[in-house]
Amino acid sequence: MATPNQNSPELLREEILADARRQSEEIIRRAQQEAEALLTKANGEADKALRERLDRAHAEAARRMELILATVPVEAGRLRLARVEALLESVHEEIRWRLAARDGFDYRKTLITLAAEAMAQMPGSAFVIKLSAADCAAAGDGLAEGMARHVGRSPLNITISNDATLTEGGVIIEDADGRQVWDNRLLARLERLWPELRRQIAVQTTLVAESKPAGGVA
Repeated sequence: MATPNQNSPELLREEILADARRQSEEIIRRAQQEAEALLTKANGEADKALRERLDRAHAEAARRMELILATVPVEAGRLRLARVEALLESVHEEIRWRLAARDGFDYRKTLITLAAEAMAQMPGSAFVIKLSAADCAAAGDGLAEGMARHVGRSPLNITISNDATLTEGGVIIEDADGRQVWDNRLLARLERLWPELRRQIAVQTTLVAESKPAGGVA
């Protein structure tokens, strides 16, 4: 049997092809390894980038939530204050309406009390009580005598004057010389007393915490 010639072209070709296949396979294997390593690295970097983006998003969401929560007490306080002011304004308007309509109280007695209260704090013994025409008609006779009794000092000379320029209810008190004037008309008195009245209403209805008034009532 003939032995193959190791130097034959056919054998050399086979060896070259086998070596080429081995090199190709090695190149492919290394390429696959490198590709897998790159893919793993890329996936890791992508995961890291994703985690970082998620962390930043969570941090931003937390920051915005803190800002929102921080504004809640301020906004709640603002809304409460606006509600309190609206309620107090409605009370103020209701009082004004009742005073203008003479609703719910003895109007003649109120005129006597308003005038007597002012005269009790004014020196002198002669006074002019100015009333609107409507109040003069509504009060009737004996008004001056009733006022004098309520002042608590005598003798007093009280003149009731029908003043056509007055349209609001209540009294304006002047001394005989016109040097002292006390405006005790109902609405004027309400406006003087309202700052303290609104404070008392708010405190008594627990709308606001009690605090001392900044000053006295005129």
